[in-house]
Amino acid sequence: MDEPGGLIETDVLVVGGGINGAGIARDAAGRGLRVTLCEKDDLAAHTSSASSKLIHGGLRYLEHYEFGLVRKALAEREVLLRSAPHIMRPLRFVMPHDRGQRPAWLIRAGLYLYDTLARREFLPGSEAVALRAHAAGVPLKETFTRGFVYSDGWVDDARLVVLNAIAARERGATILTRTTCSALRRDAQHWTATLTHAGGSTQVKARCLVNAAGPWAAQFLQSASSARPRQALRLIKGSHIVVPRLFEHDYAYIFQHPDGRIVFAMPYEHAFTLIGTTDLDYDGDLDSVAITEREVGYLCELSNRYFKRAIAPADVVWTYSGVRPLVEGDATTAAAATRDFRLDMDADAAPMLTVLGGKITTFRKLAEEAVDRIAPLLGNRSGAWTAAACLPGGDLFGGKPSNRGVIEFGRWLDGVGRRYPWLPPPLAARYARAYGSRIEILLARRQGMHELGPQIVPGLYAAEVDYLIEHEWATCAADILWRRSKLGLHAGEGSAPLLDEWIAQRTRLA
Repeated sequence: MDEPGGLIETDVLVVGGGINGAGIARDAAGRGLRVTLCEKDDLAAHTSSASSKLIHGGLRYLEHYEFGLVRKALAEREVLLRSAPHIMRPLRFVMPHDRGQRPAWLIRAGLYLYDTLARREFLPGSEAVALRAHAAGVPLKETFTRGFVYSDGWVDDARLVVLNAIAARERGATILTRTTCSALRRDAQHWTATLTHAGGSTQVKARCLVNAAGPWAAQFLQSASSARPRQALRLIKGSHIVVPRLFEHDYAYIFQHPDGRIVFAMPYEHAFTLIGTTDLDYDGDLDSVAITEREVGYLCELSNRYFKRAIAPADVVWTYSGVRPLVEGDATTAAAATRDFRLDMDADAAPMLTVLGGKITTFRKLAEEAVDRIAPLLGNRSGAWTAAACLPGGDLFGGKPSNRGVIEFGRWLDGVGRRYPWLPPPLAARYARAYGSRIEILLARRQGMHELGPQIVPGLYAAEVDYLIEHEWATCAADILWRRSKLGLHAGEGSAPLLDEWIAQRTRLA
């Protein structure tokens, strides 16, 4: 974490290190505001690393007539893909048509609307396919003969948060992880906050407070001002399972269960398939969110309804769950609750902006609108800028976002292989996907595998751990194996304690 001082004077204090908090910190710092962000755990430790890993318009939201949200999200897909083509990529989805669902002509009409609500430059449009003659039909049961294919995108969600935090820090922001905002005092001009961390406490004097605490937003607002959000939050738990690979191709699937819920099945980490999500109202401990046996059974049952290869709970190699804070509305079910966001401004004294709801695909737009609202109150008239900026590592073919980074990523990866011929191709591909152009920082002055240092656990060398600790706020095995990477799926049992001990020894020697 960044080193906290005894007193920090800042323009904006952001509480919450998920995607919305990190995005706001980046945008505000880029406009010249002094920014401090505090997060009580690791960056993306909760909701923002527990998503379905999608940059998508939200095809199913058309069913609920949320055309504004879908248009906004569709417009953001290609903006985001261009900004960080190393951690995001286009993904084609297959929707098998079930005779018990809506008629095919209605689904085709919905996909046409999805194709045309926002401009597309490189994502191909939708099409109908005969599944018995298509690669995506091979793993499916024979009863599914017809389907539809459309475009969206995949994202490494936890790395997206980290890249926004890096971008904020590079523009002058202070990022404090494992630091809790434990006390607040407000007067007409300032917020005075006490930030508590392992080394003690730090005082922050801020002209504006941003509450981006995600599922904790309502309770943080109440503790900060004894007020409740003007829009109530509905807490929804979503859970995913990971099983050994169910298909060999690169398509993903979108399935609609007879109960009306949508579940995705996607290629994941080369050897696995990711299946999710559930949508359940949640009122439990926000720090201990976990999948239930019933959810595991539900996802296995749904998978078995479509795929020839049956799975059982015993086949599940990993699960994760997160709680999404959705704006309460008139929806009667969790699945139908809106994924749009609200910004709640309290400017009666020193201003406070509370972020309610949102989804990963619209995080940049949310951050832009949030800073548009707070910047004038702080005397800052700088304009929006993030739509035309790469995230760290995304500048593969120059400093500005371009379609080339998405379309020609393979060509750029070939160049990595030529620059570092001593790197095994699978390791070069993983580094390229994780770090993009920042691979030059990771591998600076290294001429061979021996200069990466010891292999601490399979696939993880000392040089990468050092980089993640120095540049990305990693402090423990969970940060590295499950958020900065997904090596936890590959490294085997006992890897986490081994890595934690290595980090502890490194810290003692530092």
